[in-house]
Amino acid sequence: MPDLLDQIDGPVERFIADGAYDGSPTRDFLATRLGEIVEVIIPPPKTAVQGPQSAEDPSIRDRHIAEIETKGRMAWQKSTGYNKRSRVETQMGRWKAVIGPKLKARHFGNQKTDAKIGVHVLNRMTELGRPQLKRVA
Repeated sequence: MPDLLDQIDGPVERFIADGAYDGSPTRDFLATRLGEIVEVIIPPPKTAVQGPQSAEDPSIRDRHIAEIETKGRMAWQKSTGYNKRSRVETQMGRWKAVIGPKLKARHFGNQKTDAKIGVHVLNRMTELGRPQLKRVA
C-alpha cells in the first residue's frame, strides 16, 4: 500500500478499499500517512463485531458495522459511496476485455496516447449502448 500511495501527488479526502484491507494495521497506516481527516471506507467482514469502546467512543469501523447491522450491507454501500468502487472495477474489466491487460507502447508519452485512445473507444462504446429517449408530441 505505501507504493500505491506514493503515486498520489495531491490531498486525499476518501480512501475506498475492499475488505482485504480491513484491520488496524491498514487504518493506523492511513491515519499516519494521510491524516485523521481522511474518510476511510473499508467493508468489515460479515462476522465483524464492534469494539469494546464502541458504546462510549465508536470508531469509524464500529459505526460502519452498526449501520450494516441496522440497514443492511447494500444500504451501507450506497450511503458511504462504496458502490463507486465496484463501478470502477467494472470499467477496468471492460478496459481489459476491449483494449487489453496492458499498454502496448514502451515510452511513457506514447503510453499516455494509448490510454487516451482506449478511453475514447470505451466512452464511444458506452455512448452507443445508451438508450436515447425521444419525446413524442
